[in-house]
Formats: sequence, C-alpha cells, structure tokens
Amino acid sequence: MLELRSIVAAYGNVRILKDVNLRVDEGEILTLIGANGAGKTTTLKCISGLMGIKTGTIFFEGKPIQGLPTHEIIRRGIVTIMEGRRLFPDLNVLENLRLGAYLCNDTREIQRRMDLVFSYFPLLSERKDQLAVSFSGGEQQMIAIGRGLMAAPRLLMMDEPSLGLSPLMTQHVGSIIQAIHRNGVTILLIEQNANMALRLADRGYVMETGAIVMEGAGEELLANDKVRRAYLGI
Repeated sequence: MLELRSIVAAYGNVRILKDVNLRVDEGEILTLIGANGAGKTTTLKCISGLMGIKTGTIFFEGKPIQGLPTHEIIRRGIVTIMEGRRLFPDLNVLENLRLGAYLCNDTREIQRRMDLVFSYFPLLSERKDQLAVSFSGGEQQMIAIGRGLMAAPRLLMMDEPSLGLSPLMTQHVGSIIQAIHRNGVTILLIEQNANMALRLADRGYVMETGAIVMEGAGEELLANDKVRRAYLGI
C-alpha cells in the first residue's frame, strides 16, 4: 500500500533520514518505534507532504506521491494525526470534527462519518457543543482521532497517540486503534510506548538516528533482547 524507497531528508545540511526503506501492507497495523530524535516524526512529515525529501521515492498504491501538496495526499487517503493533538481550542467538538472533512462536499457523507466517530467516542456526541479547551488531555485525543477519521482515511498515520495520557486512557486509545483497524483502516503507528505499539502491531520497524536498524513481526520484536533492553526497560 505504502512504500518508502531510499528516503533521505534533511533540515538544512543536517541529514535526518538516511536511506530509509519501509513498507506498509494494506490491512495491517505497522509500528515505527525509536527514541526521541530518531526520525520517526520526520518520516511521517515526508509521507504526508509536510516536509520535502532530498532523494528517494514514496509510493502509495503503486504511484509516487513525493512532491504532492498535503491536501492532495489526504485526498488520496493518507491522513495524519500529529503529536500534540493540535485542536482549535476555542471551537467546539462538532466544529473541530467538521474541519477534518473539509475536502468533502457531500452533507450525507459528512454525517455518516460523524456518526462513525460518535460510535467510537460516545462521550463526544454527548458533549459535542463544548469547547475543545474544556476537555482533558485524553478526551482531546479522542477529538483529534475523530477529526482524522472525518477525512475517511485508507491509511491512518498516528504520531504518539498515547503521549501524556494516563495508563487507563492509554489502554482505551489502544482499544480504539484496534477497533478502527477492524473497520478496514490500515494504520501506521509511531509510539514511544513500545510495549503497547508492538502488542498492537502486525509488524514493526526500529529506527535509530534516522535509519531503520531492525524489522520484524510485532511479537518477534517484543521478544528481542535488544529491543527489550533499549525500549521496554527489561
């Protein structure tokens, strides 16, 4: 579905991604784990068109997408939920969600998407007229995920969805990711919570200093001694 071939990206003269090769198969949950500064978020920015690449090719469904504007990449079905939620705090839940469907002009389709979001997050339906700023961090993450779903993604990329959340809310977010996946959405998940990410994922990649250093099934990486020492604290 998605393939990165020999991607090199830099901020100025500082190379951040170094010959990155990565693929996401349709229908899977793929995770990318690594320490802060490893290049995980930069990888998502390159895929979503928020950052250019120096060399390499990014394919989505067999067609190159590097160089396309972000709105066109979204239109093709790749949607990113960025780290930090990035809501409009002075807009209410409904207004924030509707912004996720800004490329859709079909009122019925927008309502269908809204109903789907509310099926995942009944709390948002109950409090749809409240300002986003009035919600807790975990509840704001629900709004951010819902806004991403309003764009009807075929590939949903999530950057640190559990960041700053309580263990209970982290578990809830993990359950929602699984539910979204069961409904046919392919997921690329970036997480510092490697334990959660690898338990959710079909496959995973480990990134260090801008390069992929390991890959394998989620269960294999969970059992790998190096991964356990470096990322699971075991």
